[in-house]
Amino acid sequence: MFKFALSTLALGFVALSAQPVSAQMQVAESRDVSFTASVVDLSCNTVYGAAGADHRMCAQVCFDQGMPLALLDENGTLYVPVTMAMGQERGDNNLRGHAEHTVNVTGKVIERGGMYTILIESISM
Repeated sequence: MFKFALSTLALGFVALSAQPVSAQMQVAESRDVSFTASVVDLSCNTVYGAAGADHRMCAQVCFDQGMPLALLDENGTLYVPVTMAMGQERGDNNLRGHAEHTVNVTGKVIERGGMYTILIESISM
């Protein structure tokens, strides 16, 4: 009987682990947003203040080497793109082609501890 119960429990864990982690978790409290922002290289922008058309190629190279891109709105609020895919893709994958451009964004913003993250639903220039 004990072996049967242990086997059933193990099968349950296997079934749960077969689902992506994102399917097992709920999104934190978020709000729908739509705003205009600049796509910035998070490292160069915050550390060196680098931004604009002259920095576009650098931002794309940094992205290709793993540095994140973020959205900086007109009020100076920085939004870090995230994804529900949990390790399967980057939240900023759709931003590379827009590096150092101004874009219109819609999505769900989650604010936690003074940090703003966004699940991007659409982006356009």
